[in-house]
Amino acid sequence: MTESSTTELTIFYDGGCPLCVSEMRHLSRRDVGQKIALQDIHAQGFAERFPYIDPVRADQILHGQLASGEIIYALDVTYEAWALVGKRHWVAILRWPVVKQVSHQVYLFFAKHRSRISKLLTGSERCEVCEIKRGEV
Repeated sequence: MTESSTTELTIFYDGGCPLCVSEMRHLSRRDVGQKIALQDIHAQGFAERFPYIDPVRADQILHGQLASGEIIYALDVTYEAWALVGKRHWVAILRWPVVKQVSHQVYLFFAKHRSRISKLLTGSERCEVCEIKRGEV
């Protein structure tokens, strides 16, 4: 997805991670207003287009950029994304003080071990070509 004037959030995701791509596909299908731009941190030309995003760090923890230019991280990106597609109620619990602290630690564990988790759940640690297309089912 390319960025447009309606983009409220840009998500910088790992396009080689089957679980990450799966979540981006789900978001893309629900993003009928095209409020979210998806940017694969491993895409050709990424560093030139987004020199302020360190792809190594973005591979360790999910990065997002709000329309204001503010960079957000981890579950804050997840919360904003799902809220933008009308599913705020799915992720509202992530804002509760105690849950937020615990879920952040769980997220960090997941992010660190997502290749192994992906292998367990999908049979594949990495995908060579994971594409996200609007309207994909």
